[in-house]
Amino acid sequence: MATVIVPAHNEESVIENCLNSIINQAEVDHIIVACNGCTDGTAALVQEKFPTVHCLDITTPSKVNALNEAETYARELGVTFPIFYLDADTQISENCIPNVNRYLETSETLLAAPTPIIDTSHSSWLVKAYYRVWTDLPYIKEGVIATCSYIITEEGRKRFDTFPDVINDDGFIRCNFWNKEISNVPDAEIYIRAPRDIYSLIKIKTRARLGNMQLEATKQAKIKEAKNYGSVMKKKLLSSSFFDTLIYISIASLIRLRSKKQFKQLKTYRWEKDLSSRDA
Repeated sequence: MATVIVPAHNEESVIENCLNSIINQAEVDHIIVACNGCTDGTAALVQEKFPTVHCLDITTPSKVNALNEAETYARELGVTFPIFYLDADTQISENCIPNVNRYLETSETLLAAPTPIIDTSHSSWLVKAYYRVWTDLPYIKEGVIATCSYIITEEGRKRFDTFPDVINDDGFIRCNFWNKEISNVPDAEIYIRAPRDIYSLIKIKTRARLGNMQLEATKQAKIKEAKNYGSVMKKKLLSSSFFDTLIYISIASLIRLRSKKQFKQLKTYRWEKDLSSRDA
């Protein structure tokens, strides 16, 4: 069995599709939507159309606070593992949850995610070029990176106490586990719509990098393993993906510079969100 937690901040336009992909899945005990700081009709929509879903209407607009509140509520209900943490703008495949449960029962994986399927059909050619390279990077294939989701076993959940006040919650989670303990799950998919334009892509990737910088600076990156990023890029520059790789490196450099600038003003950072994919 499983518990599903969906944090949601102003997700009225996408939450219904997300919950429709979850609601009829087998082996689910509790579905908790943690609406946080919403100024739209997200909570009302969930309460009206999904009466069996537990809907928390939290005033504070904070994803990590929403996760902590949802976990507290799950314990009151009688939490069952694994716990699925899914972003509200995603959808999961049919039988995703039972397939993940079977996989975790027969492996030593402590942190998992469905295999991400990134839809770039509405994206600009620059965004498409970026993702062609990005999705082929070895450390991305290792799992649980930019899947907009993660699944933690009961044993894995013992690795940390509560979600800390960080920008990158999935980055924090991942750095509590070794690569050998992490896996994307075959026969289970999560569908993610890529940003439509290059600026939206840069915004969300800057946020992820900034979050990792924050984890490093606050010494919350407990486990670090080498990525061999440089050697991978050199090989790609000498391959048929030369042009895409140049585009990727250029965009990644902009993201690096932008995150460094934002890091200097971290105390006043305001969460950047991709809205373009929600309108696609």
